[in-house]
Amino acid sequence: MNDATVIDARDVRVQFGKGTDALQAVNGVSLDVGHGEILGLVGESGSGKTTLARAIAGLQPTSGGEVHVEGHPVAGLRGRELRRLRRRVQVIFQDPHASLSPRLRVRYLVREPYLIHGVPDGERKSAGALLEAVGLAPDVAEKYPHELSGGQARRVSIARALALEPTVLVADEPTAGLDVSTAAGVLNLLADLRDTRGLTMLLITHDLNVVGAIADRIGVMYLGTLVEISNANALFDTPRHPYTRALLQAIPLPDPARRGATSVTLEGEIPSPTNPPSGCRFHTRCPMVRADRCTTDEPALTATDTGLAACHWWRELAGR
Repeated sequence: MNDATVIDARDVRVQFGKGTDALQAVNGVSLDVGHGEILGLVGESGSGKTTLARAIAGLQPTSGGEVHVEGHPVAGLRGRELRRLRRRVQVIFQDPHASLSPRLRVRYLVREPYLIHGVPDGERKSAGALLEAVGLAPDVAEKYPHELSGGQARRVSIARALALEPTVLVADEPTAGLDVSTAAGVLNLLADLRDTRGLTMLLITHDLNVVGAIADRIGVMYLGTLVEISNANALFDTPRHPYTRALLQAIPLPDPARRGATSVTLEGEIPSPTNPPSGCRFHTRCPMVRADRCTTDEPALTATDTGLAACHWWRELAGR
């Protein structure tokens, strides 16, 4: 880990349950996120991306591996050190209405972190200032959560997260349930916050269009493993894993003919994480599968010409 690395995760594992029914939600994932970088994590439901993000934020205990944030280990924190992590790493949850108490006005909700963390009065910002930072009018402070639109609720959640001036934002599906225009506004806000505040962000979504709009790098997860990670432009232009290519092919286009003749179709359902396939976990759905290797030999995440990918045949895919 160098001085510019804010998040450093190594061989992270998260298991739910024990014995034969154990569920390996995250299985040996390693990644890093630099200062001021936005890393997007994408994958279908059940890929482990949200569980990994919660582990990085210290909200989910790990069963193996290590996570460091700003050089400090996340596992086993107690008391003052745990409170410090909570201040430095803030989470924007997928359902903003569910994370905001319906009985409290917005003016209290956005400043509640000051009470929780005992921030001195002189260091507290007004509700109006916090709302202004996320593009909301001062009168929003007098509303209750049920009176907010989806976009307003999302921005209130961001304002609440910014109150403690964190260095890391973990955003879980920040545009879920929003129309295209409102979602674009939220993404632009996050990008502006990164640029003006130097925030490091981990952006969790199943939608490649979302991360493609603002992420510097993108990591693709499948069934608890990281199967590809690279610069966002490279991943969109030259994916090096069949799963990544299939996700890209699934993005709606106005002209279906633009998909070309080399499209990769993603068929079937993601297997159960309690009983993952042997070898490459993607082989049961992969159009490039070869029984002599893919079904028995699990590919390691190795360097490619564009980043890292866990596929035995990435060079063949690159030639298509």
